[in-house]
Amino acid sequence: MPIHATPQSTDPVIAGLLLAAGGGRRLGGRPKALLPYRGRPLVENAVRVLREAGCGPLHVVLGASAAEVRERADLTGCVVVDNPDWAEGMGSSLRVGLASLTGTGACAALVSLVDQPGIGPEAVARVRKAYRSPMSLVAAAYGGERGHPVLFGADRWADVAATATGDRGARAHLTSHAHELTLVECGDVAEAYDIDTPPDLARLV
Repeated sequence: MPIHATPQSTDPVIAGLLLAAGGGRRLGGRPKALLPYRGRPLVENAVRVLREAGCGPLHVVLGASAAEVRERADLTGCVVVDNPDWAEGMGSSLRVGLASLTGTGACAALVSLVDQPGIGPEAVARVRKAYRSPMSLVAAAYGGERGHPVLFGADRWADVAATATGDRGARAHLTSHAHELTLVECGDVAEAYDIDTPPDLARLV
């Protein structure tokens, strides 16, 4: 073997993109990234899930109380990106996150939400493994209904960003390209609930 040759992995590079900018409006303004979960900020759990599922590089989009999240949460090994327009909704965070992945060499972005602790590494890994090409469009399903996480091949990023507005995130792209979407059933290994209201906090045990 020539001295300069090194073994190359054939695995595609699937970036993990965590949207963690929400201000928790219905939770009394408590930033979701800092909600306590098993003794640590919730954002740390979401990063761990992406990492254990084989995603990398890992990019985390912060917004509400970003400085405090950086101070209190261990985001070692992540690229942390601030979204100054986080209050506009999830769409702005998705745009910022996808832009941050430009030049990383990632073949796809697997997008997850910080407030879904019922979705663990096994479900995320199923979605990641469904990647086929830079045009891949994959989503987890629960009882046949589309949910998170969602994987966007790199060739889709520009269109996703162009149509991501308000709190709809990538919904417009997913709807208009529904015939290209691969659903991966995850209801047997995960629960797709959100932490949105005070009663939901009981799930953070």
